[in-house]
Amino acid sequence: MDWYVKVLKQYFDFSGRARRKEYWMFGLISAVISILLTLLDMGVGLYSDVYGAGVLSSIYSLAIMIPSIAVSVRRLHDTDHSGWWLLLIFIPLLGVLILLVVMCFNSKDDNEYGPNPKTVPNPDSPDNLTL
Repeated sequence: MDWYVKVLKQYFDFSGRARRKEYWMFGLISAVISILLTLLDMGVGLYSDVYGAGVLSSIYSLAIMIPSIAVSVRRLHDTDHSGWWLLLIFIPLLGVLILLVVMCFNSKDDNEYGPNPKTVPNPDSPDNLTL
């Protein structure tokens, strides 16, 4: 959950780099929340079969749209690609597959977007939290 909160704290931060773990944990937690909100929408009667979405899940999707784009851009920076690569999403099927593969790449060494986040000790990182 700490990785999810970390992305939300960097709401409009399109600079820097994001590790694979940060990107994929945010995606996983967001998907789980979306599914739960959709089920809640269906249970309460706020789900529309015509639109294929519910009120609560739609509001949540809009709320996390900017952080999702920001963490995607930072993840592309971590693989030494420009954030403009995110526009590949508009190429049907092939663009999504290319982005999926690139998002799975390992972090590159220090590059123009900053130092490798795996080698820089960050006291605020969820990996450094003690229980």
